[in-house]
Amino acid sequence: MAQYELLLPKMGESVAEATIIKWLKQPGDMIELDDTILEIATDKVDSEVPSPIAGKLIKQLFKEDEVVQVGAVIAIIETDANAAATPVAEASVVETAVPQEQADAVLAQIPGTEQLVSNENTGEAATASSDRFYSPLVKNIAAQENIELSELDRITGTGAEGRLTKDDLLNYIQQKTGGTAKVAATTSAAATTPAPATATPAAAPVNGNQSATKSAPAVSVSGGDEIIEMDRMRRLIADHMVMSVQTAPHVTSFVEADVTNMVMWREKVKRNFEKRENEKITFTPIFIEAVTKAIKDFPMINVSINGTQIIKKRDINIGMAAALPSGNLIVPVIRNADQMNLLGLTKSVNDLAVRARTSKLKPDETQGGTFTLTNVGSFGNVMGTPIINQPQVAILAVGAIKKKPAVLETEYGDVIAIRHMMFLSLSYDHRVVDGSLGGSFVRRVADYLENWDVNREI
Repeated sequence: MAQYELLLPKMGESVAEATIIKWLKQPGDMIELDDTILEIATDKVDSEVPSPIAGKLIKQLFKEDEVVQVGAVIAIIETDANAAATPVAEASVVETAVPQEQADAVLAQIPGTEQLVSNENTGEAATASSDRFYSPLVKNIAAQENIELSELDRITGTGAEGRLTKDDLLNYIQQKTGGTAKVAATTSAAATTPAPATATPAAAPVNGNQSATKSAPAVSVSGGDEIIEMDRMRRLIADHMVMSVQTAPHVTSFVEADVTNMVMWREKVKRNFEKRENEKITFTPIFIEAVTKAIKDFPMINVSINGTQIIKKRDINIGMAAALPSGNLIVPVIRNADQMNLLGLTKSVNDLAVRARTSKLKPDETQGGTFTLTNVGSFGNVMGTPIINQPQVAILAVGAIKKKPAVLETEYGDVIAIRHMMFLSLSYDHRVVDGSLGGSFVRRVADYLENWDVNREI
């Protein structure tokens, strides 16, 4: 009999860790090839880990809700396949020894951590050079706690080859502050949730041994009330939304658009299109096309902020907010949307929407967005004031299309006609997007929709 080490697989270039949600196999269970052993989660995407071999599960090295680094040994499987056997490692997280430049590149792709690899004038840990390897999670925690690299180098590590693990750093912070570190609770996938640009200093002790942490307000609960615990994804969404509002001063501009030509065109082509492509054409790819055109006209809407630096994005990656059957929200990303025609956008939108609803998205497919579109009209709402999806600086909400009487200007004078009308609302970060830019951008999107060619071929 041989023993096989099951590693947490690589899930994308920008994913460095995952949270174990549920073990589907227990020690002693027999496992067939490709049987699902456990469920894991990254920032928002849930995935399954299949077994690459057949055998018997003899040991789980991590518990549910623990955060595990990519490449770590998560379980031991007993098998007859000697060729597949590898030496058994100790039950600790094995941090992959990648070059420092590659680790920084991975970290830079995680939303909200750009400052860890690009800040030139601060004393953050990621700005200095060192021969010692630190995982992206360790560097993120160090940055939140304002721990410089020279201080990290002095901390004794218990990981492989003396590497500094997350637990080593948290223990050090707790001893240093004389209390519980503010990041000690970061033991779930929420560790990858973007953090505000300015970290809140650790609370100082009060009256010798009392903590200055704010106590939760008292909540009145009557006998008929039901208490529902937030699931993991809802907690992540809640944290992300609060962080976004605290980080960016939100302003929203509104435009009403006459989309009659667009509606008539879709009605004309949708049946033949579905018969030919075996795909339904919705309004979403049309909205995305208009957004990409407007971004090219106003590229400063396609930026992010790093301290006092404005990062102008080269790529136009459009996130499309999608509601899940659970009621939660996920934002898959269409990369390089400006390089696709309407047919390509339609296929991408339909594919991502289906896989979002069936929890089949890959972790990388929710990363790297530069602008987000949300369709509040799908719920019958005529307009909304969406919250910016950090670290982006703008998000567009499209409302329901309604038939309304409208005044049309003709060569024979003004007339009243029944038209298909809709509201567009753009929320933007007023630190870098002023009213002129925000208002002009959403007006330009409306112009592209209003001037739709009813004779367009697809």
